[in-house]
Amino acid sequence: MKKEFIRKWFILGVLFLLPVIFLLFLYPSTHNYEPLDIVKTNVNDIDDFSFLDSEKKLLKDNITILSFLGNDPMNNITTVLNLKELIYDKFKGFKNFQILSLATSGSEENLEKVRSELYKSDELKYWKFVTGSTEQIKMLYNSLLSKNKLDSTLSSSQVFIIDKLNNQRGRIDDRSGDEVEQNVQLYGLYSYNCIKVSEMKNKMGDDVRILFTEYRQKRKGKFDSNNRRIKNLENLETKK
Repeated sequence: MKKEFIRKWFILGVLFLLPVIFLLFLYPSTHNYEPLDIVKTNVNDIDDFSFLDSEKKLLKDNITILSFLGNDPMNNITTVLNLKELIYDKFKGFKNFQILSLATSGSEENLEKVRSELYKSDELKYWKFVTGSTEQIKMLYNSLLSKNKLDSTLSSSQVFIIDKLNNQRGRIDDRSGDEVEQNVQLYGLYSYNCIKVSEMKNKMGDDVRILFTEYRQKRKGKFDSNNRRIKNLENLETKK
């Protein structure tokens, strides 16, 4: 009877302590949290662009995924579908989240086909389709930091994360742990390739989640705005 009593309290003790131990393991990780790097400031906004629907959404005050579909949006349907499945479906409904897909003026009918293709599987409440002149598209793209140029159709498989203050977010240092140990020269990740599913899932998905975590902490008053690696950003700007 005594053994039964001891065993009962031992089990209850273990059940009580396990969650506490788990939380203690998690606690240090909150202090190791680093926000997503600002890799470029003052990204141009889209005040003068035209929207397919009546609701106009700017970059300012929104967390935006920016994509460039160019003169022939349907030619980039694979990148759009990957973006929807791997990013939009995961984050739609989050506060101030949106995707903006830009195409050149005159391609509205083609852009509407892209939207209709996406509508087949879901509503697109947080996805806006926008057109602008060749000059507007180029000026916006040139205000971003990118290792890649727009192609001849003014499109790109690269997409960009822009925060509420028109800052481009990404990774100043995208090296793996092994690469750091091997002293591989620092390289960054400033945009995300929609053709590479692994990059979208393993890097972009994590980075968008980190950005939402930052804004959630700001709302709770727990975010240290000085923890931004400004020195690295300044070094990055001088290399442009």
